[in-house]
This record gives sequence, structure tokens and C-alpha cells, in this order.
Amino acid sequence: MKKNIEWTKRHLLGIEDLDRDEIVTMLDQAEGFKEILKRPIPKVPALRGRTIVTLFCEPSTRTRISFELAAKRLSADTVNITASSSSFLKGETLKDTVRNIEAMQIDMVIIRHSCAGAPLFLSRCVEASVVNAGDGAHEHPTQALLDIFTIREKLGKIKGLNVCIVGDIAHSRVARSNIHALTKLGAKVTVCGPKTMMPVDIEKTGVTVTYDIKEALKKAEVLNVLRIQAERQNQLLFPGTREYIRGFGITKAKLKKYAEKDILILHPGPINRGVELSQDVADGEYSVILDQVTNGVAVRMAVLFLLSKRRKQ
Repeated sequence: MKKNIEWTKRHLLGIEDLDRDEIVTMLDQAEGFKEILKRPIPKVPALRGRTIVTLFCEPSTRTRISFELAAKRLSADTVNITASSSSFLKGETLKDTVRNIEAMQIDMVIIRHSCAGAPLFLSRCVEASVVNAGDGAHEHPTQALLDIFTIREKLGKIKGLNVCIVGDIAHSRVARSNIHALTKLGAKVTVCGPKTMMPVDIEKTGVTVTYDIKEALKKAEVLNVLRIQAERQNQLLFPGTREYIRGFGITKAKLKKYAEKDILILHPGPINRGVELSQDVADGEYSVILDQVTNGVAVRMAVLFLLSKRRKQ
């Protein structure tokens, strides 16, 4: 049952900070915005006169463009900043950069940063709303929201579903945000990957752990397959790509042999084709990867709208 709540939060720093009703409110709001995206002119004046800055200190394609499109679909003015074109190269601190930008009368900052906690730090320095677009290996809240939105759209529910997250769990901010969101909404979550890529005491988050892909596939209804986070590893955590594919790569043959039912396939991107997913699975009938991308715009519209609505008060 849907439960409407009055939105009170000024920032979106992580899914861990949200309760069940707040997550559902964002998903429900995104449903309405997805209908708008289907119109001949997919634009509304909800944020006309608002200025939103995207500050990406790490490479990004889908997330950055998705946020930009979401802001423009809501009629906000947007300013895009990357680390390579900012005063970071001159030695300016993150705090000084954003406070100087804020002095130009902005309303919101969307930040991606390699350091965990950077969005939280920023939220304590500025009056503008802060949205976490991914901070180190900590969280990626809007990715989790769009993943869950896609699952709910395709299967009609979250509660009671068997969801398996496969891959580099230890270094994945997507995994952390998804675990927080899925468990709060009542899903049964299993994580699967090499022991060297599994966080210590992850069972305390309410998930089941397995190191056997056969066991993981047996009861899964949803499979969220992660990219190997090589850029966040300071050492090689598995013997080689061939061994990883053999142990944890998802192929049509493995799905046919071990899965007891059809499995919805998700991936946050970018995909290393032939490594974590085979070509025929990535492009197969149960893949909803492109649906995730489409839904990302609607979900991020919902996030920007709700946070801006809070700031009007």
C-alpha cells in the first residue's frame, strides 16, 4: 500500500539515511515523472528558476547525463563542472570550490567524488541541497532507487523477492545502497562473489552470503550483476579474468543449468561484456539494463523535485 508522507530531508546522502516510507515516496513520485517522459514534449516547469550544479570529480556517463536530463526535464537551469575543468587543478579545496559556486545563488549540488563521505562533508559547508551521485565505495543512492524502481515495475513488488547481488561487493557503492534499500523494503537479499571481494561482517546487514554461483542462482528471482571495481582495489583480488568468468560470470548456460525460474537481470553499467555478463545474457530477453537507464531519469527527477520542494518551505 502506498503511503504519502511530507518530505522533510534537505539532502540525499545515502539510502541508509532513509526509512521505508521515504524510499516508497521517491519511487511513487518517479512513477508520475515516467509518465511525463512519455509525452511528445517531456518537460514540466516544476523547477523553473532553480539552479542545479553537477560536480563530477570521477568519470561518469550514465549518471551525469541522467541527472542533467532530469534537471532539464524539470525546467531547472543547470551548470556542469568536472574536476579537469575546475579550480581543483589549481589546488583549491572542495569546500572553497563549492562555497564560491554557492555564492552565485545556486540551489542544489549533485556531487560524485572518489572519497567516501565527500557529500556529507559538503552538506555541512553549504546551504544548498546536496545529492550524492556516488562517493568512493560508500553509497550510490539514486542507482539503488532506479534499480528498485525497475524491479517493482517489472515484477510488481519488492517484499518477499529473492534478490541476489553478484560480484565485487566489497568495493561497490551500488551494492551497499541496494542492500540498504532492498532489506528495508522486505526483500530477501543474497550476496555472491569471491571471498576476497566480500566485506567483513556483511551478514550484519541482513543478507545471506554465498561463494557458490550455483547456489546463488538456484532461488534467485532478480540478479543484480556488478562490475569489478578495479580502480578501487589496491591489489589483485582474484587469480585472473578467466578464473573470475568461470566462477562468477553470468552466462546463458549457467542460468539454464542452475536457475529454477526465470531471472530478471540488472547491471548498473558500464558492462564488461564477456566478463561479468555474457553477450547473450546482457542483450537477452530477461535483461532490463536499458530499462534501468530509462528509469534513472524519472527517479532522479523525483529526487530533485522532492529536495527542491523541501527547500521552498
